[in-house]
Amino acid sequence: METTKRVAIQGIKASFHEEAAYKFFGKEIETIECNSFKETCDKLEKNEADFVVMAIENSIAGSLLPNYTLIRDYGFAVVGEVYLPIQLHLMALPGVKFEDIKVVTSHPIAIRQCIDFFYDYPHIKIVESNDTAACAKRIQEEKLTDTMAIANTLAAELYGLNILERRVESNKKNYTRFLILKKDKTDEGKKINKASICFQVGHRAGSLATVLNVFAEQEVSLTKIQSMPVLGKRNEYYFYVDLEWPSTEKYDKAVRKALKYTSNFNILGEYQKNDKV
Repeated sequence: METTKRVAIQGIKASFHEEAAYKFFGKEIETIECNSFKETCDKLEKNEADFVVMAIENSIAGSLLPNYTLIRDYGFAVVGEVYLPIQLHLMALPGVKFEDIKVVTSHPIAIRQCIDFFYDYPHIKIVESNDTAACAKRIQEEKLTDTMAIANTLAAELYGLNILERRVESNKKNYTRFLILKKDKTDEGKKINKASICFQVGHRAGSLATVLNVFAEQEVSLTKIQSMPVLGKRNEYYFYVDLEWPSTEKYDKAVRKALKYTSNFNILGEYQKNDKV
């Protein structure tokens, strides 16, 4: 009998991280609520979780840079990815009307993604909080009749709130990409056609271009490249790169060749790409 997967998420139940976990694993999982991304990593490190679901980039807000550092520092393996459309709704206690609202509360990134909507309602005070779902939960627990939260439909259902306005995000094509992390790089039984790698190059003209050309020669596509300064080292950077390929043989050849032109080369994970939003 297969044991229930324990998945550590940043935030509480009905957060976008839990929604992403459900989308990747299905609903037959145990989600472990954590206050921070570092806490999710600690849970995995201590074997108190089997996987971590970690947001890595948003189509509006950009990359979550500290999370790249966490993945590298903990040495976890990236074993999958999931893209989640971010649909944001305004919700309040049953019976509360929009004209009763004086305060709206949510995570700063969620607020930023909906700011256009609130230009027309300058009298509504905007209050930042640490989690979208937690804002919905607080309205329920404290019976706040003048407050609404910006969150997803999961939060409205779980905390018994009514949706006053649907899809208030400014960009309807807004999505977040999440990585699935595991302690080791064991085979998940899926076709592998994408990788996340990390490396450094020498501080010489053209050194990065040389590495990128190695992949181009083998028809390996770069779907993302992200630089991060090396802490305490001036003019030194880690490059985080996502790769896709039509042929595993060509990918392997490109990696072997790239090793000659890089230092601290690390394959963070090899997995099946999943770009369905």
